[in-house]
Amino acid sequence: MAKIDPSARIASGAEIAEDAVVGPWCQVGPNVRIGAGAVLDSMVLVEGRTEIGPGCRLHHGAVVGTAPQDLKYRGGEARVSIGAGTVIREYATVNRATDEHESTVVGKNNLIMAYAHVAHNCRLGDQVILANSVNLAGHIEVGDWAIIGGVTVVHQFAKIGEHVMIGGGSRVPMDLAPYLKAAGSPLRVTGINSIGLERRGFSPEAISNLKRLYRLFFRSSLLLKDAVAKIREEFPGSPEVELFLSFVERSERGLHRPSRHGAA
Repeated sequence: MAKIDPSARIASGAEIAEDAVVGPWCQVGPNVRIGAGAVLDSMVLVEGRTEIGPGCRLHHGAVVGTAPQDLKYRGGEARVSIGAGTVIREYATVNRATDEHESTVVGKNNLIMAYAHVAHNCRLGDQVILANSVNLAGHIEVGDWAIIGGVTVVHQFAKIGEHVMIGGGSRVPMDLAPYLKAAGSPLRVTGINSIGLERRGFSPEAISNLKRLYRLFFRSSLLLKDAVAKIREEFPGSPEVELFLSFVERSERGLHRPSRHGAA
């Protein structure tokens, strides 16, 4: 049987796994599902059609599934999905999507630090870290293993690729392709996130290929379509290269590019 503090308010219809923990003064809405082993520490608010995955931990004051801060919102309880093992720290907020047929999605094993905000319709991959007070506007996509430094703001509809590292206090108005490191306001791309890739087990050959890709894509005088074609020709069958190029081809806001002297 779930361990629910007597002061918690659990609405009729909520589904709480038998081994979940709901701490003092938490509030859980009627359409919420809380998975096995999940823990809501204290004064946590979960509303809307929200699913908290197995093994998640929501720390004091976290707020998940509340209405979006979107003037187009007309009511209704769109979905929020929080993947297994994700940790949401103190006073962080995750809003539900704007339309009832849409979702805000946070993947597995993410860390959302204190006071961070994930707005409506965002989609975060797995193993993502949002440091303290990161602010994601609506409809943002963040790829697996991305790390976004504290007090960074990201513009609505922007896409951040896999394995990206963004320094704290940055402003991200456009798309940032996979494997890059960047920081600042305005944002400056400074090369491939080599150390992060090494820590995640990328081979020396894969990292070397990405550095070569970086130079071809950002440093050559080729037009974008010609650079993409040349890179595909030079690195056939490379999943890392294909992921980068696929991201580039679906970019709609335009890509952040390195400064003139940015290293690979």
